[in-house]
Amino acid sequence: MSHPLYIGLMCGTSLDAIDVALLATEPEIKLLAAADYAFPGDLRNDLMALCLDGDQEIERLGRADRQLAATLAGAVNDFLQKQGLKAEHITAIGSHGQTIRHRPHDGQRSAADSFTLQIGDPNTIAELTGITTVADFRRRDIAAGGQGAPLVPAFHSAAFAAPGRDRVVANIGGMANISILCGDGSVSGFDTGPGNVLMDSWIQRCRKLRYDRNGNWAASGKANPDLVALLLADPYYRQLPPKSTGREHFSLASIDHLLRQFSDLAPQHIQASLLELTARSLCEAITEASLDSAEVFLCGGGAANRQLVSRIEALLPDSLVSSSSRLGIAPDWVEAAAFAWLAQQTLDHRPGNVAAVTGARGPRILGGIYPA
Repeated sequence: MSHPLYIGLMCGTSLDAIDVALLATEPEIKLLAAADYAFPGDLRNDLMALCLDGDQEIERLGRADRQLAATLAGAVNDFLQKQGLKAEHITAIGSHGQTIRHRPHDGQRSAADSFTLQIGDPNTIAELTGITTVADFRRRDIAAGGQGAPLVPAFHSAAFAAPGRDRVVANIGGMANISILCGDGSVSGFDTGPGNVLMDSWIQRCRKLRYDRNGNWAASGKANPDLVALLLADPYYRQLPPKSTGREHFSLASIDHLLRQFSDLAPQHIQASLLELTARSLCEAITEASLDSAEVFLCGGGAANRQLVSRIEALLPDSLVSSSSRLGIAPDWVEAAAFAWLAQQTLDHRPGNVAAVTGARGPRILGGIYPA
């Protein structure tokens, strides 16, 4: 057939079937074929439950999706005004959004059951800024059998790799991940485990502070070897890459049963132990990759934690450990820069993932484009 063909999909309110239509639009509109397909029983029941009033999770998700997008758009508009720029000066926005669930495939969850979900409606961002927005970067990699994370190694390679020199970029955000940039041009990486998430949660619980500035509270304590050993016994650390993780696995709720065994330990000692967990899991991942003598560049909020940086330096005595600032981008802005770059990759029809990192079946163009 020489004329363009289009397929239409419809799921009705009754959830009785999936309708599929094949349509030609030239030289006239003509329905060429159609069929309907039954929903699997379990899926139909799950969808029906989501359509009914329950615990209002869907209501909260819908509101938060739009509210977050409006907040993101407001930030962009304010930023442009302060920079003396207009929307027409910007080619596109790359918006990661807020991850609210990350369930990659692992030993317990199959690839078919894996999913990731980021909110922050890109339609709203495009509408309120007047700028084409690229978003929803992770789900195509998941669809291709990957973890959907980490995605930053592709950017780290583009921005920070140096021919003939082995480098590790360690991003310490809520979770920590490493990008291994080998001198031969190969790239690998994975989430090493918790970054700041446990330390931040513990100081919030105990001292009502958002984070431990410079790691001062942790520095006032002493890591307990027994607690650290129990924390490092988590199966995630023995899982082979590709792998990724999130709050669904690493949270205070997930380790409270261990902390109860150390109820006589002063809170600052627990904070020191959580810091040691982040440092050890990160550095052991680097060492196991036989890159303990590589240059290591830190980015993310953890790069500002002096006590954490000190422990990383001590655990990697043969490495030059420094900030990503030495490579031209300050630690706080590396991830945002990465998603701006990923937006360009999408618009240019170039892959944004590294299959060796995520485990996807191959390179994929990531994200959806929402025109201004």
